[in-house]
Amino acid sequence: MSTPKKAVLEPLRVRLRRLQFTVGLGFLALMLGSMLSAALTLRLMDRVQALPFDFLRYAIALPLENLWVLAVLPLLCYGSARIIELRPWPTALGAAFTGQCFILALDYVRDGVDGWLERGWLLTLLEWAVFAGGAVLSGQAVIRGRAQASAQVAQAQQQASAKTDEYAEFLREAERAGEKIAQREAAKVEGQAPAPESPEVKPEDESKKPAA
Repeated sequence: MSTPKKAVLEPLRVRLRRLQFTVGLGFLALMLGSMLSAALTLRLMDRVQALPFDFLRYAIALPLENLWVLAVLPLLCYGSARIIELRPWPTALGAAFTGQCFILALDYVRDGVDGWLERGWLLTLLEWAVFAGGAVLSGQAVIRGRAQASAQVAQAQQQASAKTDEYAEFLREAERAGEKIAQREAAKVEGQAPAPESPEVKPEDESKKPAA
């Protein structure tokens, strides 16, 4: 009874572990990206504020605020795909939406619905376009990570096969050398063996001599 239950529950456990990993990946990317964005914003604030046009300031501020999905999440996806077998788009979209939902929840708690309406449709569209670009980059990162991991596995298998062939050739050479040594030892033993003694032949005169 336990074996059929395990067979039924095992796919659910695998999906649950994947979901947990994807959610954790999104939160980790958001936290690391937020710290990186805050550090870069403090360094570049004076220079960005000195720009003469508002759209230039917003064009720089928008990628800085979304570094978590544009840079950090693709890097984490690439590194994870090198180690774990991940599905590209479910992992990328799940992690990206996890971080984005957390950001939307914080904005709603802080400004409410009025904060979303004050941004306007153009700024909201640009933010979601950046988000979509980050999700695509993350999916491509997973694909490249899996390809790189597969290439490394194939290279390792080729090296192992080459070493196996070398070892087999070494064994064959050792067997041939052993056979040659055995043949030489056998030849030496045959050369050192004494020749068989011939029987003594009595002279005919002595055999025909009458007894006294």
